[in-house]
Parts: sequence; structure tokens; C-alpha cells
Amino acid sequence: MTDERIVAVTMPKWGLSMQLGKITGWIVAEGDDVSVGDELADIETDKIAGTLESADAGTVRRIIARVGEDVPVSGTIALIAPADPDEAAGGPEVQTAEVGGRQIRYAGAGQYGDVVLLVHGYGGDRNSWLFLHEPLAERHRVYALDLPGHGTSSKDVGDGSVGLLADAVLGVLDAVAVERAHLVGHSLGGAVAAAATARHPERVRSLTLIAPAGFGPEINAGYLRGFADAQTRRELKPVVGQLFADESLVTRQVVDDLLAYKRLDGVDEALHTLLGTLLEPGGDTQRIDTAAALTAAGGAVPVTVVWGSADRIIPAAQAGSAAGASRHVIDGAGHMVHMERPAEVQSAIEEAMAGA
Repeated sequence: MTDERIVAVTMPKWGLSMQLGKITGWIVAEGDDVSVGDELADIETDKIAGTLESADAGTVRRIIARVGEDVPVSGTIALIAPADPDEAAGGPEVQTAEVGGRQIRYAGAGQYGDVVLLVHGYGGDRNSWLFLHEPLAERHRVYALDLPGHGTSSKDVGDGSVGLLADAVLGVLDAVAVERAHLVGHSLGGAVAAAATARHPERVRSLTLIAPAGFGPEINAGYLRGFADAQTRRELKPVVGQLFADESLVTRQVVDDLLAYKRLDGVDEALHTLLGTLLEPGGDTQRIDTAAALTAAGGAVPVTVVWGSADRIIPAAQAGSAAGASRHVIDGAGHMVHMERPAEVQSAIEEAMAGA
């Protein structure tokens, strides 16, 4: 169930003593097609400088390592994949579960080990986990769903409550016939995963919350309203840029994909309904209380919180409100910390799973 054509470009080992390499410049950009032997990036070490050539043909889907960043040997610096990875033979298998009369789409990868379910945030979809889904699937059975109102799932979100969204999470667990799973949720998805845990803690082995909503009053309401209201590329790009510490990661393709989603029937209503879930009526503070959900779970499930120190949507200081949780604050990362620093987030998830 893994796509062998999705290739990780890794930091090469030039010399026996080499441990780190620094990206001094990217020759390619996201979306570029490359052939075997094409130059990808300039790299220097403490003893040598050189140019990394591509060992594979395909499209540069993601540049992970930033210019000036030191990367360990064999660390992933970019991903090369087919032009449309969803059509690749053997890719993550997309299935449908009917939950409360709604069609919930989810994709699975991996055949062995514990089950992990990934829950995206507001305005995202299952592809938000591109840089964690496959790596986690090397040792686990990993599923990522589209919440109601998102991706290819039904756009009807009902009253938009966290409880209704949590039903989708539990419904996917039922669909894959899993009694207990590790839940990983980002932002709104973190609040949803916590709500599912509070309702049925016996079904959750560990809970990892990535920049979760619901641990304090402060939130970037301007971002939320701006995302919901944006209708053009010019309006959307600066809004989406707030998700990342490095705004250069917001490529034209990212913005175009989000615009295509926002123009689907039912999406505008869904996003604006969910604003009422996230924000106090007429105000700019958070309405969700995820801390209360963890209290309701009664400490039955180990909780890990991961945050980017440069988060401009929900302040990383709110990690301190997650009582009893193991905390990881990743320096220099933004709200999409799992996309900016996937290896460090994966390490935190694996640590949480091992502790369970």
C-alpha cells in the first residue's frame, strides 16, 4: 500500500567523516520536473562543496530543507514524486466510510504495527500529512481522513460542532475495524482528536496534539476569517503565508489547490460554519476548550503536545495549559510544524507511541 515512486531526496555522504551538510542554494523549485542527473542543490560540508544531482526522474513535490540549514547525512531534504501521486499504482488506498449520513474519505498505508489515525486542521485535508504519512507507514498502519467539509468528504458539517467532527474520527476507526489507535491531530484536528478521546478513552492508545486549538483564549482570528473569506489568489496567498515561519514555502501550486477546494459547492458554508466553532460569537478568542476534554479523559491516555515556537496562528505558550502532557516546542517552526519540520514531529509521535 506504499507508493515506491515517491522518492525522498536525502543528504548525501561525501567522505567517511561527513556527518552534516548545509544547503547553500536550491537549483530547482517545487513543481519542477527533473530527470536523472539534473542538478538539484548546492551543498557544502566542513571539507567540501558540491552539487547534488537527481538519482530519479519526476516532479519536485516538496523542498524540505531550507537554504542555510544543516541536515544530517541521510536526512530528507526534498521529495520527488509522480505528477499526480494519487494516481500512482500502489499509492495510499482511498476508501469511504459513511458516518451520520455523511461520506468520509480516508487513505491508508502500511500493513503492520499499531494503527495511527491522522486528523488535519481547519481548511486542510488528508494531504496535509504528506510528509508524515508514508514515513510513519514504514512501521505502522497509518490512516489520514478528510473531516466533514474538507477534502473529498461530504461538505455538510451540520452544526459544525467538535462533537460532530469527532464522530467522523470514531467512524473511521469503526470502518477499519480497529479497537484502539494512536490519534494525531493538528490545530482544529487536535481539538477533534481530544474530543474523540474524551468520549471513548478506551479506544485511544496515545494522543499527539500538534499546535492544537482549545488551550487558551488567544488565536489569530484575522487568519481564520481571512481564509474563509478569500476568493482570489491575491487575497489568499498572504493569509496562507501566516501558517508558516518561512512564507516562501507557500508556492503558487499550494494557493491554486486551496482556491480549487474553496470553490467547491458547500465549502464556503462549511468554513464559515466552523468559524462559529473556533471563535466566540462576535469575538476574536477561542471558543473550544480542549483542556476540559483532556480532563474528561481522566488521564487514561498519555498526551503529547508538539508546537512550533514561531506559530502565528495559535501561540506556542499555550502548550503550558496542557496539564500532564509531554511537551515538544520546535524552534523556528510555524503553525504547520508537521510540514516544515516533519522529521522532528515524527520523532515526537514515535516517542508518544512508544511510551503508550
